[in-house]
Amino acid sequence: MFRYFRAAAAIAVLAIISVTGAGKALAQDRRPPASPAELRLSYAPIVQRVQPAVVNVFATKVVQNRNPLLEDPIFRRFFGVPGDQPEQMQRSLGSGVMVDPSGLVVTNVHVIEGADQVKVSLSDKREFEAEIVLKDTRSDLAVLRLKDTHEKFPTLDFANSDELMVGDVVLAIGNPFGVGQTVTHGIISALARTQVGITDYQFFIQTDAAINPGNSGGALVDMTGKLAGINTAIFSRSGGSQGIGFAIPANMVRVVVASAKSGGKAVKRPWLGARLQAVTPEIAETLGLKLPNGALVASVVADSPAARAGLKLSDLIVGIDGQTIEDPNAFDYRFATRPIGGTAQIDVQRAGKSLKLTIVLETAPDTNRGEIVITSRSPFQGAKVANISPAVADELHLDADTQGVVVTDLADDGTAASVGFQKGDIIVAVNNQKIAKTSDLDKVAQASSRLWRITLVRGGQQINVTLGG
Repeated sequence: MFRYFRAAAAIAVLAIISVTGAGKALAQDRRPPASPAELRLSYAPIVQRVQPAVVNVFATKVVQNRNPLLEDPIFRRFFGVPGDQPEQMQRSLGSGVMVDPSGLVVTNVHVIEGADQVKVSLSDKREFEAEIVLKDTRSDLAVLRLKDTHEKFPTLDFANSDELMVGDVVLAIGNPFGVGQTVTHGIISALARTQVGITDYQFFIQTDAAINPGNSGGALVDMTGKLAGINTAIFSRSGGSQGIGFAIPANMVRVVVASAKSGGKAVKRPWLGARLQAVTPEIAETLGLKLPNGALVASVVADSPAARAGLKLSDLIVGIDGQTIEDPNAFDYRFATRPIGGTAQIDVQRAGKSLKLTIVLETAPDTNRGEIVITSRSPFQGAKVANISPAVADELHLDADTQGVVVTDLADDGTAASVGFQKGDIIVAVNNQKIAKTSDLDKVAQASSRLWRITLVRGGQQINVTLGG
């Protein structure tokens, strides 16, 4: 299973490379150690340079201890509801990386999710309270800002993570299991891992450096001390290091941090306006392809950037700006890291011919989102719902013509979460009334009813549910 890290950490990548005048590492400049003496070289200079920019992130939230008997309606009816239940403090521990001298720290969303208070501890043991500037759940990245500071902090600059190569040496610097700062090393085991399933953007750096629970938010850095990635999960059957860890590439981190610096509350990414699907061996055979690679266009939204560029149904996207695309996840990542306002050139195969199409990089229209939280007593209480605008459809990977109202979030203590609603559920009808917009659901939820007949769509499958009032 994949496990998120919960303790402070940072990871550094060391590659034995030469840098050209343009700053690009070339594959032919990498070489193995030439003698036993070279094996005695020390990583200490890199560790000393990276340490000051690596921080610990402490998140706390207050939760109420809920007696399971209180969830039993018979118990509640006969014995009444007791007074306030005792509260408990929950704590999580993770890592962060200073990315701006003013005190901006990047970490994982799951480290600070739901926190009432966040503190950051520096390598020199000083602690600061921090505010959450931006959370991007699609990438599992969050940006914090230290409070009440009047100094410049050491930072890590961004590297071009596309220049990393399998076999590059890596150092892991962190606080696994809370035992104190620790340094381990390994290599980059794989790049562009897309079948991991832990964030919306499936495109990870894989490393075999010893990473353990407690390393969330750690940093991958190159030999110049530049940030190449942020660690987010490990694959483990026991909870300990199995030699398989995953990091979010720096080129995605750069986009999130730039949005935070610009004052945005959400990350703005380009909108393609087309749904893509993977090429299976059967599809590859049908299309006459030698290998099942690329992203196949399954549908195109009218008047979207894809439509205006001339992208058509059954086109096969095989590259973007000169970079090869092996599957839809790779395209999503590459496209999402392109800057708004410019253009991207995609390589397409259509009926055996190669084409180059120019896509304008613009955000999806977010008009008439109508996002609300249902507060009335009903099975939907505590659910945040939205109309399916092009932006919402893009965020949740839905077809733009999807009908209904979608659940975008759930309160932990809400009725909707307790009865089993999930983020991404599309509510189509309630008590035989069609739900076309959020105001329809809000109105239905306010009606007194003993029985709730709900039709929803989850994962493309229609589900009919009946709940007692």
